[in-house]
Amino acid sequence: MDDEIKKLTQHDMSDDCPVCRTQDVVAMALMPAAAAWEMASELPRFSLALQGAAGLLGAMLEEGIDRTTIDSAISDLLDDIEAAIAEDQVMGGPPQGSA
Repeated sequence: MDDEIKKLTQHDMSDDCPVCRTQDVVAMALMPAAAAWEMASELPRFSLALQGAAGLLGAMLEEGIDRTTIDSAISDLLDDIEAAIAEDQVMGGPPQGSA
């Protein structure tokens, strides 16, 4: 995986970790906004997530990032998300108030 992309997927354990900050923005702003927009526009659930992610990844391809690098990064991120979901389920679910 490209070093620049790796920096976007691996926590650096600092107080100002860019991965943590990005995940916070996605969870607190983008996910609720996409869900609200889907409802307001009468779009199928997760349609913006799927098409939006594909469009953003397409922009990465246009910038010359190799598809295998993107595939590897997405695979790593999904592995982390699945592990977090499993951990949340063991602990009784995500915290109250998380959308």
